[in-house]
Amino acid sequence: MIYDAAIIGGGAAGLFCAITAGRRGRKVVVLEHNPEVGRKILISGGGRCNFTNINTRPENFVSQNPHFAKSALAGFSPQDFVEIVQKHRIPYYEKTLGQLFCRDTSRSIVEMLLSECRAARVEVRTSCTINSVRGGDGFVIDTSGGEIRAKALVVACGGRSFPKIGATDLGYRLARQFGLEIIKTRPSLVAMILSKGASSTLAGVSMDAEVSTGKAHFRENILFTHRGLSGPAILQISNYWQKAKDIVLDLLPDEQEVDLLEHARNSNKTAVNFVAERLPRRFAEIYIAGRYPDLPLSKMKPDERAGFAHDLKHWSVRFRDTEGWDRAEVTLGGVSTDELSSQTMESKKVAGLYFIGEVVDVTGWLGGYTFQWAWAS
Repeated sequence: MIYDAAIIGGGAAGLFCAITAGRRGRKVVVLEHNPEVGRKILISGGGRCNFTNINTRPENFVSQNPHFAKSALAGFSPQDFVEIVQKHRIPYYEKTLGQLFCRDTSRSIVEMLLSECRAARVEVRTSCTINSVRGGDGFVIDTSGGEIRAKALVVACGGRSFPKIGATDLGYRLARQFGLEIIKTRPSLVAMILSKGASSTLAGVSMDAEVSTGKAHFRENILFTHRGLSGPAILQISNYWQKAKDIVLDLLPDEQEVDLLEHARNSNKTAVNFVAERLPRRFAEIYIAGRYPDLPLSKMKPDERAGFAHDLKHWSVRFRDTEGWDRAEVTLGGVSTDELSSQTMESKKVAGLYFIGEVVDVTGWLGGYTFQWAWAS
């Protein structure tokens, strides 16, 4: 038997591609090496699957080519996916910033996708390991379950994040085998390790902050860990982090620096007590104590007060590294978009070979964007 399309990877992108092709009358097989499909879907969103973001725009994605995602995103919108969710009567809600979550569990989305696969007559094979792939007249995939032949091959096996649920570098190896360029990969949407100044006594402290580097800036919570920083704002900025550059945190985003300086000039409180009125006391006592004189702010030297106000609005930190693949939600980098058609996701070098989803050098922000790229691509 020769399939019209073989899809390597039974995650979000692979299953949705299979559904789309099956609806068009193609004979499709999905090959998943885990015992069940959709493992990353199941653990996403704290088990509730943040399946899309209603505010999705091309600007919410990081890529060497920021225009590449436009075509796919325009062709399949968040509302298009929401209509399928509604058809299956899956209850959902909007959390914050346009993020849509299941009210029940992520398994609802996996079951929805499998139901759509059955309706589209898609064959799904689990516990199916890929040994090798050969091109030529179509594709021959040697698997643990035997040889499979297909006219088209879709690589949808994701990136390297979450190896404990089966993530591998298979997609990149296949791309290299067929001569495609890979943009260097690294963990992203991930907690960061401070180069210096990490304090385990601050672990667990969280606060609202605006975090920025270059033109990228995000305002959400930050969370201190034993080795550095985490929280939504840090995960977001990790997409833009460069090892040699500082990340700047505005710890009081609702106050202007000039107003903060004026309040400090007229305050009889010490720096620690002044900060403790606005931020968690533990942070004030550990981070602020020792940095500034133990005097009322009004009695500090003007340049000391100015430095104090500036530091609260422009706290520069440098990260040594990320917390690694085990903690990363996504992979930054991947198959170069220069190698693919933005209209079809087909390789420009090898007819019938496609790369979709996270394996491609298109990385979504935190908040449902990665799933929307999976559906759209």
